[in-house]
Amino acid sequence: MAAAVDRCIDQFLAHLATERGLSPNTLTAYGHDLARLADHLERQRVTGVTAIRPSHLTGFLDALARRGLSARSRARALAAARMFFAYLLRERMVTASPTQDLHLPRLGQRLPRSINRNEVQQLIDAPLPDAAAKRKRGIAIEARDAAMVELVYATGLRVSEVVSLKVNQINLEAGYLTVIGKGRKQRVVPVGQYARARLQAYLGDPRRDLLRGRASSALFVTARARPMTRQSFGVLLRKRRLRAGVKTKASPHTLRHAFATHLVEGGADLRAVQMMLGHADIATTQIYTHVARERLREVHRKFHPRG
Repeated sequence: MAAAVDRCIDQFLAHLATERGLSPNTLTAYGHDLARLADHLERQRVTGVTAIRPSHLTGFLDALARRGLSARSRARALAAARMFFAYLLRERMVTASPTQDLHLPRLGQRLPRSINRNEVQQLIDAPLPDAAAKRKRGIAIEARDAAMVELVYATGLRVSEVVSLKVNQINLEAGYLTVIGKGRKQRVVPVGQYARARLQAYLGDPRRDLLRGRASSALFVTARARPMTRQSFGVLLRKRRLRAGVKTKASPHTLRHAFATHLVEGGADLRAVQMMLGHADIATTQIYTHVARERLREVHRKFHPRG
C-alpha cells in the first residue's frame, strides 16, 4: 500500500512542479505534509488510495494535534490532502474525495508582524564594523547588503524573488523591475528613488569588486561570484539588526510586510498593493486593512482624551 500511495504522491508533486510551476519551497511543504499522511495510512494498514476514507483523514488530523501541531499547521496539511485528492479525481484514480466534508476550526486572523519606519531606516543605515569599513571587500558587501534591504522594503518582493533577480530585470532609468513570482507569473513593480540610488551605488565598483573579473547574471552576488541565497539574506539582516540596535525581530518577510503595511497606512489603493505583492487573491492582501485599523485604534487610545 505504502508504495502505491508514495507513487501517487510523487506523481502529484511532479504535476505541481511542471504544470503549476510552484516554487521549490511550496513543493517541499506539500511533500512533507503528504509524507506524514502516507506514514499514518501505512500504520492504519490502508491498502491503497481508493481505500482511504474520511475517518482515516480525521485520525490523521487528530494525530497531528496530539503531536502538538498548531491549528494553522493542521489546516495546511488538510489543504495539501485536498489538493492531492482533487488531482487523483482528475486523473480518475479515485471516484470520490474523502476530504470533501472535513473541516478544521476557523483560524483566527493573524496580523503580520511589521516594523516601523524608523526601524527600517536603522536597518538600512546600520554602521559597518570598524574592521570591515577599512577593507575594500567589506565596503562592497555593505553596499550590496544595504541595497538588498532597501530594495525589499521599496518593492515588497519575496525573499526568493529578490535573491533570484537578474541584472537585466532591473530598469533603473525607468524606475521599475520585472519579477517572476509564484506560479511563474510575471509582474512589474516600481522602484523608488532611494532604492534606485542604492542599486546604482552597488552596481558600480562594489559589485565588480565582489565578482573580481568573474561573470554572473545574478543581481546580488557573494564574494565567490555566486547568487545570494535566502539563508544568507536572513543572516545578514540579523547582523544588521544587532548592529543597528533594533529590538524588533526583523526577517526578509518582515520587510515585505512593512512595505505593504506602510503603503496601506498611507492610503494606498488595496488593488495596487495586491499587484505589487503578487497576491493572486485580493483577500490575501486585505489583512493589511486590519493592520491599518489597528494602527488607528492605537493612535486613538494614545491621543484621544477618552481613549
